[in-house]
Amino acid sequence: MKVLITGGAGFIGSTIASACLDEGIEPVILDDLSTGRPEFVAGRTFYRGDIADGELIDRIFRDHPDIHATINCAARIVVPESVADPLGYYDANVTKGLALVTHLLRNGCHRFVFSGSASIYDAGQAITEDAPFKPLSPYARTKAAFEGALEDVTGGTDLRVITLRYFNPIGADPKLRTGLQTTRPTHALGVMIDRYRAGESFPVTGTDWPTRDGSGIRDYVHVWDLAAAHIAAVRRFDTVLPEAGPRYLPINLGTGDGTTVFELIKAFEDVTGEPLPHHLTVARPGDNAGAYPSIDRARTLLEWAPTHTLQEGIAAALAWNKARHTILEEE
Repeated sequence: MKVLITGGAGFIGSTIASACLDEGIEPVILDDLSTGRPEFVAGRTFYRGDIADGELIDRIFRDHPDIHATINCAARIVVPESVADPLGYYDANVTKGLALVTHLLRNGCHRFVFSGSASIYDAGQAITEDAPFKPLSPYARTKAAFEGALEDVTGGTDLRVITLRYFNPIGADPKLRTGLQTTRPTHALGVMIDRYRAGESFPVTGTDWPTRDGSGIRDYVHVWDLAAAHIAAVRRFDTVLPEAGPRYLPINLGTGDGTTVFELIKAFEDVTGEPLPHHLTVARPGDNAGAYPSIDRARTLLEWAPTHTLQEGIAAALAWNKARHTILEEE
């Protein structure tokens, strides 16, 4: 089996590609390398270019007419950047995404797995896929807008879509072939690792949220588990979305259990065996109490559940952080 992975030189896409290779699935990767890494596609079937380039998509399908499905991970994802450049984000995440869909349909590729985001939801616990949307940034609104467009397109074409809504990916490929390429991550674990390596105190932003210990709550899922869910979606696509049935389906991906910031600190200390200095500070603009999902639909339809612990995700992230300078050339 072959799958086209757009954005396959980024953190999530490259990890999915690694998992595909391990499972006997050949990834065909398309990435413009604007944020992706050439090291992550070395030795893999790779096309450099834009997902909206129809001639390039046509060439990929001439070269690989047996592509079974497309996994779309190509997107811009930095929230503050989306606030500064909303037009750029709508162009990259919506306009170019729809151009890609047009080119895929022209080439007869009707199975589409979309890399969605839990940022479209409001804060809450055990959030189901039917929960109302409340995106709080231009980035999140582009993800919600593209989901709506995809659902509309499935109503009038042969396209079928499984949208996988991630919560908070952590960790790295266990073989350290790929990992988070961002040098200054803004998510909690990335900041925690940076402060730990620098010997600095980690800020706990907000301590009066309506959670069990007052700190924000998130669902941290190992990226290797996310990759396994994509493989399950591709392999079970026609069972989950048969041609005669519904043509659009969102599925939450997470652990199904929330972790507060204080619990994340404790898990980090368990992994490192050292205390993590931290201090309390006020919540940042745009912060909320956080969320974690129900993953019943993933368990039932994809026969998928995460197998890696929070501590394993932290350990993998630390291992990648330590090794990345030996893998990424200019570092």
